[in-house]
Amino acid sequence: MIASAQPSSVANAIQRYGGGVGFLIPILQDIQREYGYLPQPQLKELSRRLGVPLSRVYNVATFYKSFSLQPRGRHLISVCTGTVCHLKGAVKLVEAIRGQLKLPTGETTQDMRFSLETVNCVGACALAPVLVVNGTYYAKAKPGKVADILKAYK
Repeated sequence: MIASAQPSSVANAIQRYGGGVGFLIPILQDIQREYGYLPQPQLKELSRRLGVPLSRVYNVATFYKSFSLQPRGRHLISVCTGTVCHLKGAVKLVEAIRGQLKLPTGETTQDMRFSLETVNCVGACALAPVLVVNGTYYAKAKPGKVADILKAYK
């Protein structure tokens, strides 16, 4: 008995949306959901299967902050640095997280546990400054509470 080749995750994602280039963003979202980031081989396959230049795929993948071309940690930490959050102490919050994790902004810990990013706005100005971990919002976050918040994700 000959084993049949399984369709790739890229092929499955393209098929899910009907194969149109107009669905590039949701296809990229599916790929990232599966891998945790957008691996280069999958982006090349996507380009080939959709018949669009690889540069166009990368253009979309790098335009949106929600996409990552590098592996991310199991826990994604996002700190809002929009105007209100900035005025209410987002910079000190970022510094506290960086100090706690020994991690530059935009990087991932060596154990692949945490990734830290800053974002322009999370749409929760009344809760400023806002820290988001894996989609959970921490309102009026204080630098002194960072260790306790992160402890829940170890």
